[in-house]
Amino acid sequence: MADLSIVSPHPLKHVAIIMDGNNRWAKQRGLGGIAGHEAGVERIRDTLKAAKKSGIDTITLFAFSSENWKRPELEVRGLMSLFSSYLKKEAKSLRDDDVCLRVIGNRSNLSDRLKRLIDDAEQMTAKGHFTLNLCVDYGGRWDIARTAQKLASEVQTGRLRPSDIDESLFGRSMEEGGIPEPDLCIRTAGEQRISNFLLWQMAYTELYFADCYWPDFDASALDMAITEYYSRQRRFGLRGDGLVPKRDSDEPLHA
Repeated sequence: MADLSIVSPHPLKHVAIIMDGNNRWAKQRGLGGIAGHEAGVERIRDTLKAAKKSGIDTITLFAFSSENWKRPELEVRGLMSLFSSYLKKEAKSLRDDDVCLRVIGNRSNLSDRLKRLIDDAEQMTAKGHFTLNLCVDYGGRWDIARTAQKLASEVQTGRLRPSDIDESLFGRSMEEGGIPEPDLCIRTAGEQRISNFLLWQMAYTELYFADCYWPDFDASALDMAITEYYSRQRRFGLRGDGLVPKRDSDEPLHA
């Protein structure tokens, strides 16, 4: 694949992925649901390699949403066990591959053992230059509400004035503060929604929906998404020529 980032004014640096379809992939093959999740974990390794070759420097994966706790208890236990195994098996490889792992989300519902594994993996990989964010027990509404609570507390104690709170401060105070907003969000399995993922951060993110299930999403599928990204014109509310149009009416500018 040609390096389209060389000529693009908006090179693709941060890709967010909603890894959907593991259970359906397993069901098609007569396997238990956890087998689909295991296959999905293997796909992460391949995706990181392909992303690095394409000039991407940050991948954010929706691994376990706040709503996923409502799934059958056996499946939830299996997912938590799989996550623990991933951290134990992959932390050293991630470090050796220059990957910095960050786990984003509400850790209060996780076991103490899992929280220790997360801390150890994050410390081990802290010096990596390629960033892998795993969103675990994460929801976009939770992220926004938690940030509002934090800033309200700062105002209440006098450390902030209400007028100090703007989009920039709010963004920096969120769970993904300091991480660039995604340029592209990919969702697999043909579903066309973002399911409470990075609601604040994806205000101008390009969306791409792949028909294949996540365990089948390979390097060629990523290349297709990247090619589609570079075929689009990102305007961020401006005109296609980059100029702000003269307004003759009250029509909003968000074309």
